[in-house]
Amino acid sequence: MSGLITHWITTGGIVLVFVLMAAESCGIPFPSEVIMPFAGFLAAQSQISLTGAIIAGTLGNVVGSLVAYGLAARFGRPLLLGPGRRVGISAAHLDLADRWFERHGLLAVLVGRVLPVIRTYISFPAGLARVEPVRFTLLTGLGALPWCIALAVGGYAVGANYQRISGPIELIAIVLAVLVVAIVVTWLVRGRRGAAAGRRAS
Repeated sequence: MSGLITHWITTGGIVLVFVLMAAESCGIPFPSEVIMPFAGFLAAQSQISLTGAIIAGTLGNVVGSLVAYGLAARFGRPLLLGPGRRVGISAAHLDLADRWFERHGLLAVLVGRVLPVIRTYISFPAGLARVEPVRFTLLTGLGALPWCIALAVGGYAVGANYQRISGPIELIAIVLAVLVVAIVVTWLVRGRRGAAAGRRAS
């Protein structure tokens, strides 16, 4: 799978980065841990733009997530567990995402973007719950951006050594992305508490 993905990106450039990241967010198991670091590697070789790759990856993630959200909201679990099985969606994956969403609510949409398995399927329970679309889109983008930046910059930084140390890149990227998302979550929570305190004071 990794070899096929890198071949596609080498051939199709930023357009394929967008398509593959959108596919992952629709529940098709194309791993972003391969897509974005390799895009960063190509940027280091001046074959594509690093900024363009990050934007394409983030937009692909958002668009794919909206497609998954819409399918779940419109057709429900029967579609996901019927035709969805043909592209790798399983009941176990959906159940895991459901439990995560039930436990953490909207926060799961944001933080889940940097967690293996969860990020691929979290849009489905959000769609089933009919989360407000604008808020869902915003949280998806806020979660996807640091993930794409961390992975792409990691691939860019190692340059020609990409294939030799691609595993550690993924681990470092996860740590960095989690830290960034934690900062965003803290900011959102503090903002909400401040707004609530202001309303009580008035």
